[in-house]
Amino acid sequence: MIATPISIAALNVATLEWLGLLHVATFALVTIHCLMHRREPTSALLWMFVVWAFPLIGPVCFLMFGINRIPTKAWRKYRSDEKFLTERRAREHEEKPLAYWRSVRASVATEPPQPELRNLNALMNAVVPDYPLLGHNHVEAHVTGDVVFPRMLAAIRGAKHHIHLQTYILGHDEIGREFLEALRERANAGVTVRLLYDRIGSAHAWLFGLFSRYTGIPNLHLAAWAQVNPLKLRFQVNLRNHRKVLIVDGEHAFMGGINLSVNNVTRNRRPPDRDYHFELRGPIVPELQYAFLSDWYFMTDAAPESLLCVEHFPRPAHAGNSLIRLLNGGPSTQIDEMIDTTFAAITSAQKSITVVTPYFVPPTEILCAFRSAALRGVQVTLILPKVNNHIYAGLAGRSIYDDLLKAGVRIFERPPPFIHAKAMLIDESLAIVGTANLDVRSLRLNYETNLAVFDPDFIDSLRAIVREDLAASHEINRAAWVQRPRWRQVLENFCSLLTPIL
Repeated sequence: MIATPISIAALNVATLEWLGLLHVATFALVTIHCLMHRREPTSALLWMFVVWAFPLIGPVCFLMFGINRIPTKAWRKYRSDEKFLTERRAREHEEKPLAYWRSVRASVATEPPQPELRNLNALMNAVVPDYPLLGHNHVEAHVTGDVVFPRMLAAIRGAKHHIHLQTYILGHDEIGREFLEALRERANAGVTVRLLYDRIGSAHAWLFGLFSRYTGIPNLHLAAWAQVNPLKLRFQVNLRNHRKVLIVDGEHAFMGGINLSVNNVTRNRRPPDRDYHFELRGPIVPELQYAFLSDWYFMTDAAPESLLCVEHFPRPAHAGNSLIRLLNGGPSTQIDEMIDTTFAAITSAQKSITVVTPYFVPPTEILCAFRSAALRGVQVTLILPKVNNHIYAGLAGRSIYDDLLKAGVRIFERPPPFIHAKAMLIDESLAIVGTANLDVRSLRLNYETNLAVFDPDFIDSLRAIVREDLAASHEINRAAWVQRPRWRQVLENFCSLLTPIL
């Protein structure tokens, strides 16, 4: 039977009607979901608009980004951390090595010498009670992979018992391969190696089989931080692990913003990304060790007794004069650790706040804290990239420049190479450094690690590095800024609208 033009037309009309009904039903379901699950009004309205305006793409994007599975997944991580903490506490009381570590840890717990910082430290005690402020540490800042990669590789090659490495990006390039080869060599020498990488951040290396070349090697254990699995109907791509930590033999550590990729080294006379990384010794190293092992336990279900052993927690040597506390943050059913500690640090400033960050799209409360600090006379200085590697993030950040400039905040943009560093200097007495950017993703969605460092000498050395970036930057003049083309303002405001759903 040959279909007539009339029957084909009727079929097309019927198909369009069904597609229309499906679109309306999908929109209704999304609307009901947004109303049943409390979220920011701007975000809810924007998602409803996206689903209605883009019939196919909108629902798929909502499935991947919009359905708030974060409380459920964060609860799993929270329960895992609580279980691991219970195992640790049991061993602290029952096993002499861990009990000794606990007593050493307690003996160096301290408070800042400045009375005005004790309230801030008390708030941090409440927000991150399992990581106290510890004395007798040494911390040294390094700039770019050109400087820090040789030191990290030397530490790896000198490892005697274990190496624990965690990274967001391990590149499918010569740097990624160099680190994996160094890990393989130590594993072959009998050193236990654990590598935890984020599967989204390291997607290129994972998809092209770089990690598969190192599976099955005795003593070399690889694990991917991955909470996306289409086979289990898990499509949410949030909850990434953005931490970057190396611990060698429980005594020597590195952490900061530098990923393991060629972007962080000089090649063909092209300068590396500008980034900060920190080398540590002292009682803070077991804190980083425990944080790494908590993540490893969550992803692998390894036996607690194999992780909470004396070899992983040797007696921490007194290495210097820095007071440091770990600020571990991530999606939580309890407290927004990163937002609360960042907000408290900003509001504690008396004279100056200097911030270096690659992505500046903060939550409303952090933006208000910066404006309030500037309005009460604190000198607030932001150093941001002029050319951002994520175009929409750079444009969204510029949409809030005017509000900050009106309050008296000074904004500097650094020309390429791209500045990926994260640091906040509060007066002359506190530095917050680590992996967290000042954007919604880092402060609310990612698992991040920062350090709060109370040490005037370290702050002086870090301030000298920051001054180099400041000297290479250009200040935004408000009179000129408000005269920028109208189309740029529209584009910036459009990208700012997208931040609640991204």
